[in-house]
Order: sequence, then C-alpha cells, then structure tokens
Amino acid sequence: MIGVIAPSSPFDRAAFERGVERLSKRYEVRYDESIFARQGYFAGDDTRRLDEIRRVIADESVEMIVAARGGYGATRLLPAIDIAAVSNAEKLLVGFSDITALHALWQRAGVQSIHGPMICALGDQGEEGSARFERWVDTVEGRALPPFANLSCIVAGEARGPVFGGNLSVLCAMVGSPYAPKLDDAIVFIEDIGERPYRVDRMLTGLLQSGFFARVAGVAVGHFTESKVGADAVTVEEVIRERLSSLSVPVVSGLPCGHVDDNAPLPFGAAARLDATRGTLTFEAYE
Repeated sequence: MIGVIAPSSPFDRAAFERGVERLSKRYEVRYDESIFARQGYFAGDDTRRLDEIRRVIADESVEMIVAARGGYGATRLLPAIDIAAVSNAEKLLVGFSDITALHALWQRAGVQSIHGPMICALGDQGEEGSARFERWVDTVEGRALPPFANLSCIVAGEARGPVFGGNLSVLCAMVGSPYAPKLDDAIVFIEDIGERPYRVDRMLTGLLQSGFFARVAGVAVGHFTESKVGADAVTVEEVIRERLSSLSVPVVSGLPCGHVDDNAPLPFGAAARLDATRGTLTFEAYE
C-alpha cells in the first residue's frame, strides 16, 4: 500500500487526483481528506502535516510513502519526527525538491529513499507520461535501472559510493543543523529551480567554505531550471563549472533529474559508480 503525504505546500487537486488514479491501477493508495488543507504556503498547519507523517510511518499496512508535491515546509517538521520510528518502519520514501529534508532524515535512519516524481506529476498522459510512470515503477520496485550516460565532465576521474543529496536550497538550509545528511564517501547529487546564477554561486560558495564537499566521493549535478540570466550574462552552467572545478573528486553535470517533466528517479542510498571521464553514473544494485 502507498501512503500519501503532503508535508510541504498545497497542491493542484486535479493533478493529484490524476496521479492517484494512475497509481491505483497498480497499488492500493491511501490518504486522509485533511491532505487538501491549506494554510498560507503550507498544506495545512505544522500539526496536521506532522500527524500525517507519523500516521503513515506507524501504519503497518503502508509499505511506501509518496509525497503529493514539494514546495516548502518539510524542514519545520524534522525535530518532531522520531528517527527510530523511521528506522524501524523501513518504508521507502519517494519525492524530491522540498522532500530533500525528509530524504536526509531517512538517510540518517539508514533507510533507502527515492528522489523522483511525486503524486501530482505521475498522472501525466500520453506516451511520454506512460513511459515515465513505467520507469518510476521499475525504480520503486527495484528492477533494472539503465546507466545514466552522456553526462558532462567537470572534473575527471572515477568514484564509488551511495548517492545522496537533493535540492541545493534545502541542503544549504540544513547545513549546521543536526538534520543535514552525512555525506562521507557519498556521490552527492544537487538540483534546483528558480535560482539566479549569482544565488547558486552564493550557495555553492557557502557549501564549499563549510566543508560540505570535504569528504564526498564525487558530485553529480542535475537540472537547474528557470535560472534567469542577468545583465552580466553569466549562466548557471558557468557558475556550477567554475565553483565545482576546484574539487579534487569526480564531478559531472547534466543528470536528467530535477524540476523537469522527464525527472528520472534516483535511488538514494544505493551504491553507484561515477565515471566522470566517460560521463556515466551506474547504480550497481540495479544492473
């Protein structure tokens, strides 16, 4: 059974219902009507959203937890979520964007999660929508995941390690808190939306200066969408290449993951091989 949560912002109900309809053809899907609550930029107040997460974690009939959408709000809930309960329940979490905060908690609990499309994107129609859904199903059910190829090399080399990370803004917000992910020997993935190049520069500079990348095995950069170029004509791609080229570990860009229609799922916590020289990322358990 899938337990649906909305730990962040409110969402489009029609898109939500299309996603639930498609999922229901393969899985039993459960959610509470309170999920449609709205309070400013949240899907209901903190208490509602926290109670919902606690319920699906505790519900023994729920095997997988899927977020309705991202937005903002999940970081506010972290102090009140019992990490031991997450660890004991061992339920797969699926989502991205603001759900990065929960991915970090799942990682600290030793439970795998998947950075990938959420309920409101799973109901997309047509052949492309169907193909994306099938890839989503294959990933959450642990079947073959083709290697990511044709990635752009920023720093050459090879690395192995589990993949972790997520939305750059959320990761930056967690630095220095007890909830930041542990990234020793990991291949770190980052993506974002709506951030101007200079703001991406500021975030990456802050992470570099904080030691965020000090013990990672490698870095894989996904999509940075809607990053408006200013009068200075500096692009976000130029910023990423300049800031990350100083790292002494393999770095690639161009991973087809993030705030795009064709958002490829990434199994967080799964062991992977990054060959930046050849521009490939391969998940070993999915070969």
